Amino acid sequence: MQLTNEFRVDAPIDITWRTLTDIEFIAPCMPGAQLTEIEGDTFRGSVKIKVGPITAQYKGEAKFLERDGENYKAVIDAKGRDTRGAGNASAEVTAQLTPDGDGTAVVIDTDLKVTGKVAQFGRGVMADVSEKILAQFSDCLEKKLADVIAAEEAAASSPAAEGVTPEAAPAEETAEAPSGPRRIEMPEAQPVDLLDTAGAPVLKRLAPVLIVLVVLWLLRRRRAKARLLAQALADQILED
Repeated sequence: MQLTNEFRVDAPIDITWRTLTDIEFIAPCMPGAQLTEIEGDTFRGSVKIKVGPITAQYKGEAKFLERDGENYKAVIDAKGRDTRGAGNASAEVTAQLTPDGDGTAVVIDTDLKVTGKVAQFGRGVMADVSEKILAQFSDCLEKKLADVIAAEEAAASSPAAEGVTPEAAPAEETAEAPSGPRRIEMPEAQPVDLLDTAGAPVLKRLAPVLIVLVVLWLLRRRRAKARLLAQALADQILED
């Protein structure tokens, strides 16, 4: 499934590139995502999605296949598995940045492969949902870029930048970088509700699939309750 999304931010391309390729910094901007671990160029975490009463969580990892700072192009390979074993997802995501006036235009091409419940939604629904999610992401990214620009401007106007030598800071011992994975403390992400995200037009297309999923979910709950009831009756008989 091929998906293409575009957005623009009001920030120079160099700052946008540095920020966009700092996965730990921008992870909170991605709806439903939680970054849990970093090891070199490999990032591990989870993504939660929700359709009505049904919630799915994909755990997996992503890594840079390409990070070309000269041409402002990055390629990321991501793979995840439903924690309940109900499907898999993988994607190769290519981000291409180009100058656009005083800002930066970003084109995201995604080669997405999904199995399980989510695959039933089809390309049309997934395209609509990805567009809305990326819009939320770009709004958050814009705010982070504004903070980065403000911090750099403040640093440029500091006494040190004006040629005034500040008081020397005490020397610190250089600590060795820890080996192995580095845990990331990040609040648990709320699942992305596909119905709320996609809106009414997509809801009409999702309705038949959603009805089937809800029926299956209710049947599964009934079976679980029946098993618990049967177990309780068996325990009672054994006690008697």
